[in-house]
Amino acid sequence: MLKLTDQELFRYDRQITLRGFDIDKQQILKNSSALIIGLGGLGCGASLYLAASGLGKLTLVDFDTVSKSNLNRQILYTENAINQYKVDVAKQALVNINTNLLIDTVNVQLDDNNLISLIKQHDIIIDCTDNLATREQINRCCFKVKKTLVSGATIRMEGLLSVFTYQPNEPCYHCLSHLFGKDQLTCVETGVMAPLVGMFGSMQALEAIKVLTQYGKPLTGRLLMIDTMTMEFNQIKVTKQPNCRVCSNDNTN
Repeated sequence: MLKLTDQELFRYDRQITLRGFDIDKQQILKNSSALIIGLGGLGCGASLYLAASGLGKLTLVDFDTVSKSNLNRQILYTENAINQYKVDVAKQALVNINTNLLIDTVNVQLDDNNLISLIKQHDIIIDCTDNLATREQINRCCFKVKKTLVSGATIRMEGLLSVFTYQPNEPCYHCLSHLFGKDQLTCVETGVMAPLVGMFGSMQALEAIKVLTQYGKPLTGRLLMIDTMTMEFNQIKVTKQPNCRVCSNDNTN
């Protein structure tokens, strides 16, 4: 395990001095890796705070390029980045934040086999995508290898956040998403408030840190719902569905 340098001990002092979050937990972060899928508003926020918090390695997955309509909420990009691959621009921005961070990039759409192979190489997966089909694919692949998934979604002035660890009797993302229906609106159709995606992206980073370092109580088996129009925070319990086509007993072998 890589040890923290004197410079790192100074840099992360405010985290290390948290009650219950010590040098050992900061060292765990240094030796941990996260796979972030989607570099829109959520992915920009999540990757920025994981980089700044001292994570050792990030892999960024996105096959899109930067457009002008991204700039109001995707905070790693500037006007000079328009038409460039998001993964390349994000990598440079994150290296500027933390030169000790190792960053890999993938700018192609992955099938299940390639995604599973990539998931196996990381300690935690963060879903920052913006469509239901991709979220379902990520959940399906994470379940197969039992790799913890931090899932976030935002639209209009509302956001959802949950953590899936795929332990026995715990739900998967599909246990929740089957309630949504197939015709899901997107931010392109309905809009989204810029600070909202930063808010949820940073919370995804926070949940990832909690899981990696076993600090606090992650949102496992719970769904956090925030309506920022009224600033109402609500939680519901997410239960394993006996007929779930992903994680039911008939599909675990």
